[in-house]
This record gives sequence, C-alpha cells and structure tokens, in this order.
Amino acid sequence: MNGNTGASREDVFQKLPVPRALRIMILPAVASQLIVLIYNMADTFFVSQTDNPYMVAATSLILPVFNITLCLAGLAGVGGGSLISRLLGQNRTDEARRVSAFSLYLGGLIAALFSLGMGLFLEPLLYFLGASEQTFGYARQYLMTVIVIGGVPTVLSNVLSNLFRSIGRSREAGFGIILGGLLNIALDPLFMFVLLPDGYEVLGAGVATCLSNCIACLFFIVVLARMGRGAVITFNPRVGLAQGRSIASVFAVGVPSAVTTFLFDLDYVILDRLMVSYHDLALAAIGIVLKVERFPLNVGIGICQGMMPLVAYSYAAGNRARMDETIRLSRTLGLIVAAASIVLYELFAPQLAGLFLSGGETSAMAASFLRIRILATPLMFMSFFTVYLFQAFGKGHISLFLGATRWLVFNIPMLYLLNHLVGMYGLVWSQAAADSLTVVMSLLVYRRFRPRLETLPAQAARTQ
Repeated sequence: MNGNTGASREDVFQKLPVPRALRIMILPAVASQLIVLIYNMADTFFVSQTDNPYMVAATSLILPVFNITLCLAGLAGVGGGSLISRLLGQNRTDEARRVSAFSLYLGGLIAALFSLGMGLFLEPLLYFLGASEQTFGYARQYLMTVIVIGGVPTVLSNVLSNLFRSIGRSREAGFGIILGGLLNIALDPLFMFVLLPDGYEVLGAGVATCLSNCIACLFFIVVLARMGRGAVITFNPRVGLAQGRSIASVFAVGVPSAVTTFLFDLDYVILDRLMVSYHDLALAAIGIVLKVERFPLNVGIGICQGMMPLVAYSYAAGNRARMDETIRLSRTLGLIVAAASIVLYELFAPQLAGLFLSGGETSAMAASFLRIRILATPLMFMSFFTVYLFQAFGKGHISLFLGATRWLVFNIPMLYLLNHLVGMYGLVWSQAAADSLTVVMSLLVYRRFRPRLETLPAQAARTQ
C-alpha cells in the first residue's frame, strides 16, 4: 500500500477513476508547493524584523545560489521520476529500481560537488554576487549554512520527493517538503531571537533552514527504510547500474528541467534590474507583485507535478483513454484556478499588496502592477503544462526547446523591447505579451507531436 488514502500504486495508476487518482496525486503536490512558497519568504520576513538593511541584502544575495540547488534537484529528480513512471507502465520494475538508485546517487554527487565548489570559492563568489564590506560577513554565514553544509540534504529531499511521486506516493512526497517548510518557519525565530545573540540573526536563519532541510531528508530516508528491500525507490547499489539508454533518458528530461527552472529565475532577476532604472518605489512594488503572483502559479505547478506520473505511466502502458482524460481534467483544473485568481486579484489587489506594505504610493503601484501581471496566469499555466507533458512523454528535447524558446526568444527579449517602447508599464505587460506567443507556439508543437501518439503502445515499448 502506498499510504495515499489506502490506495496501492496499481490502484492510483490503473484502477481508480481518473478524478480520484488526480486528487490523490495533486493535493499533496499543491500543498507542498504553497508551503515552499511561504517558507521561502520566511527567512526574508524574519530577517527584516531586525531593521538591518545589510542583513536583508545579504540573504537576498544568496537566493540565486539557492535556486541553483533546486535546479540540480530537478535534473536528477524530474529526469529520474519521469522515467520511473514510464518504466512501471511497461512493467519493468527492476530497471525502475536501478534508475531510482542512479538518480539518488546522481543527485547526491552533484549536490556535494556544488557545495564543495561554493565553499572553496566562497570569497570571490560573494563579491561576484555583489557583496559589500557591510554585507559580506552576513552573506558568508548564510551561504555556509544553507548551501555549503545544507546543500546535499536540500537536493536529496527534493529528489526523493520527485521519486516518491513517480511511484504514486504523492502524500509522502508532499508531506516531507511540507515538514521541512513548517520546521523552517518555526525554527527561524527560535535560532534568530532566542538561541543566538544579537548580531547573529542571519546565521540563525541559515541554521534553521539547514536543520529543517536535514530533518526533511531524514523523514524521506525513514519512509524509504520502512518501504522494505523490494521497494522501487532504493539507495541499494546492489540493484546494479541502469542501462545506458535509461541514463541518457534521465539526462534528456532532467537537463531541460534544470535549464528551464534556471531561465525562469533569470527572467525575474532581469525584470528587477530593469525596474530599478526607474525608481526605488517601482522596484519595491514589483518585488511585492512577484511574491503575490506566485500563489496561483505554484498551485498550477503542483497540478502539473501531480499529473505528470499519471500521464507518464498511462503513456508507457499504452492506455490512451486514461492518458487523455488525465490531461484534459488537469488542464481544466489549472485553467479554473487561473481564472479564479484573476477575479480575486482584480477585486482585492490593494488588500493583497497591503499584506507586504500598507498604504502609500508603493502599495498603490503594486496593486496596479498586480492587476496587469495576473492576466498572464492562464498563459503561464499552459506554458508550464505543455512542458510537463513532454517531460512525461520522455521527450526532453521538445521540453527543452519549449522552455528555452519561452525565456530566451519571447520573455526576456520582450522585457527589453517593451521597456524601450513603453517604459515602466511595458515591463509589467511583458509577461502577458510574451506568454501569448509561447502558448501559440506550444499548441502548434503539441499538435505536431500529437498524431504520433496514435502508435502509442508500440512507441511505449521503445521509450526509455
């Protein structure tokens, strides 16, 4: 049994009605996405309570580095998880076990190498990121605890979460991430304001984040141990090395996932840098909007994460009807969430902006920005949805094409173009303008690939 309301893996992937199977898979994924969003804001929120701008700046400097660790986790976790679901659909359980072991050791190795590199080149890295004499010490504390010491458990937690979801154990996958997030929120004030002396608040935030990720990783390892020796997900090297085609497939899907995640973050960085050329109030306003708009976006990503193993399994098993129903219901749910978010954000934009900054010109500007940016939510969901579909099919080269084209051809150039033509509000409209083009391109690519699914059972036999 998989712990998901008593449903076995076979029930979730084969027997349960699609709406119930989606509910089992999607709800934990959405919950974990929302908790991750909240706890990513927790360190900044608690550090801001010190009224020390250098501490706040120091934690912000490390955010791009932390996001890279999540990219590394996606390389091993998304690449391995997608393949494992397809292998289970082909009844190739032994190869699925070998792929899981490979993915776990791959994730641990690249995380260890990344953390080691950050530690060895810490000083030049911090100066490259923009650390000053006032922020260097704080940034060093945060980087050492969160990345150098905590990098491996952070990556492994996310890899294990993806792998658990790939075998239908979405509840455990979500709970482990939620546990880490809630612990981080609880431990931040304890370490920052109780256990450590004044002046060490950034170190306290870093220790809290590191410790919470370690405990989350430990939770996943305990669950893995309780699953027994015959479990699909395993650290046991004695299961043997995955086949060459399987290893290639992990990278074929994992690398595009990592690259598109990195480009997504790069788009936000460029938007901030262009907005700062106007005035500080505009930068503060867009900063608020980029936080608030993530709630419906993260719900959409959770829907995609819960959907992907079901689509991958049905695709590999040649179950066209179940695959189509899963895609249709997931897409409809995501668009309903996006439409509801537009209505709510249009009605309550001032109140939502006021959660971060009450009153004044900045809050009013943030509300105005939010009403524009939220219009892109259905387009952003459809863009992510199509990429996740091709990851489920094992078509990493197509998902890489869609992701790279979205950010490098449409989104980032649109920022510069509309900034030049329209000015500040051009930057705000850029997301909707760029993703309109992305959705058209995605639908054309999907329609071109779609006829090939008519030979789905035969193709599945060749899919790794």
